[in-house]
Amino acid sequence: MLRFPDTLSRMHAATKPQVLGVLLLLLGVGLRLRSPADLGMIVLVGVFQLATAPVAAQMIGRAAYRAGRVDRNLLDVDELADR
Repeated sequence: MLRFPDTLSRMHAATKPQVLGVLLLLLGVGLRLRSPADLGMIVLVGVFQLATAPVAAQMIGRAAYRAGRVDRNLLDVDELADR
């Protein structure tokens, strides 16, 4: 099993496939059900998934950065650093 070296890599690996997997699953369910009420609920679930997962990942990454668990040498641009 591969363990990613830092918090940001682990977070990316945890959130990106989750969103894609849920959206593909919802697409499959939508193709199977096809009733307007079900499709509306599926779209609503997809929108909430797209709205909450990236925000949660952003907050986790920011907390890890502020706690000093991110190797700052791996960052291209350090936008959160004090100037």
